Amino acid sequence: MSMDRALIAAHPAGEQPLVETGPERPVTADTFAGRVHVEWETGEGAAVTPLGQLPFFIEFLKQGGLFDGWVAGCPLSLTSPNAPAKRDILGTVLLSVLAGHKRYAHITALRCDPVNPPLLGMARAVSEDAVRRGLSKIEEEAGRRWLQQQLDYCTRPLLRESWILDVDTTVKPLYGHQEGAVVGYNPKKPGRPSHAYHSYILANLRLVLEVEVQAGNQHAAKHSAAGLWALLDRLGPECAPWLLRGDKDWGNEGVICAAERRGQPYLFKLRLTKGVKRVLERAMRDDDWQDAGAGWQGKHGAIRLMGWSRQRRVVLLRRRLAGVMMTQREADGQLALGFVEIDEERQEAWEYAVLVTSLTAEVVTIGQLYRDRGDSENNFDELKNQWGWGGYTTRDLTRCRVMARTVALIANWWNLFVRLADPDHHREAITSRPLLLEAIGRQTNHAGRITLTISSTHAQRDRARRALTSIAAFFAELRKTAEQLTGLDRWYRILSRALVKYLKGRQLDPPRRLQPA
Repeated sequence: MSMDRALIAAHPAGEQPLVETGPERPVTADTFAGRVHVEWETGEGAAVTPLGQLPFFIEFLKQGGLFDGWVAGCPLSLTSPNAPAKRDILGTVLLSVLAGHKRYAHITALRCDPVNPPLLGMARAVSEDAVRRGLSKIEEEAGRRWLQQQLDYCTRPLLRESWILDVDTTVKPLYGHQEGAVVGYNPKKPGRPSHAYHSYILANLRLVLEVEVQAGNQHAAKHSAAGLWALLDRLGPECAPWLLRGDKDWGNEGVICAAERRGQPYLFKLRLTKGVKRVLERAMRDDDWQDAGAGWQGKHGAIRLMGWSRQRRVVLLRRRLAGVMMTQREADGQLALGFVEIDEERQEAWEYAVLVTSLTAEVVTIGQLYRDRGDSENNFDELKNQWGWGGYTTRDLTRCRVMARTVALIANWWNLFVRLADPDHHREAITSRPLLLEAIGRQTNHAGRITLTISSTHAQRDRARRALTSIAAFFAELRKTAEQLTGLDRWYRILSRALVKYLKGRQLDPPRRLQPA
């Protein structure tokens, strides 16, 4: 009797895989167009990227000295021999934000991109944990100064023109246990803890000058006033805005007095307090209302509210609303319609607003200036929903502040790059990134020459090709004179080309350098 048990399996074989796959065996998929053989390309031969048109933006960063300056100024210092390089960490953040990510976990999608990291001078894209740990090593005050300098470098050349500063606050709901996650003003999600993003934006161009992240219950203007005046002090009188503009949260005695002491022109909306409503009720009976544009009527006035130090000029605005009942309340419970004229045939409901200003312009001009402030809401929509302000959250507030400023900086860079492609309009990221960034790029190397072949599936790929070709031609011309120009000179040339419509064709001149004695 044989005692050989070598053929007896310890465990019976279970169900085998339906398909055995490997790098040398294709997979067959039965589609409506017939069978398709699918292969996975692995190893060094798979040099492809989903951001195939990124090299044009990388050249923009190189020619303007933006990425190198950002990396060189970063106060991050890692001494471990196994720690990733500072350039790799910041480059990974840049690629993640450009790709439209909102979570650190999304960074994993970048780690198999062999094309773009080397083009940024990186060794590799690092992991999400490496990014979190790296940002945690940045001291808060040093990080604030670093990113303020980068934001100033990006926007300061434009501030010698006549410009308007929009100040506003947006709410970022939170769902974990973060520092500063406090229940405050949150109209969309009442009772949800949040952070308050106090933002200072260059109007019309949608460029962020500064952003401060504070606890959710610190959303009022008194919590952002200190940051506002610090920003204006840093810019100096030669770069001061032509107009400071804000909503009803800014129309208070403290902010107005501070602006008047500085000689800063302002335009704010007033809250509909009892004193303001009494002024409106008296004015509604007057017949000297003027056309204020967009269906509004307006008139000048001067009032001194309780708590004000003096009388100030106001502009009263009203608009007739057809088919509206006598009273209507807004989402926050504030009375939206405060006065109703009733004639014999119908009821007439009026929506109204009161603006306080130091300007002496006509009513129609003041009304249009404040209506233009509504564009700041589009800024927040773009930064929160199309960029990363809606995510990149950590438990500590310091890294949230670093990422908020970093996202604002990268959004500024991209918006200026897109202006090179289309100087006449602002293109939001939801349309500009698929058009000018996202495309399949395949890299090949031959005889020391790197070639990137782009395959775009966008319906307007021909338009994108023409725009990017034009940008490449501009940079090629700029490189011819690179030896005669400093990095700052090149940056002013790039801004002048991108904002040719805003500057009305004028060339920006860099500050004069002191000649050696």
